[in-house]
Amino acid sequence: MNDGTVTLPWLVVRQDDNGNRYRVGRYATRAEAERIADSLDGRGHKQLYWVERISRAGTPAD
Repeated sequence: MNDGTVTLPWLVVRQDDNGNRYRVGRYATRAEAERIADSLDGRGHKQLYWVERISRAGTPAD
């Protein structure tokens, strides 16, 4: 990208016991996002964490 913006296409999502989903953060690489998700998941809470890729339109990519 030439406009000086940083692309953060990897999203960490958390789902709580009630099925509510929250964005935890956006990251530049999948490895970075997975490290964060694994770190949070390792805390022993009942929440579920996973990584999704965001499309250029800002929606989860398939």
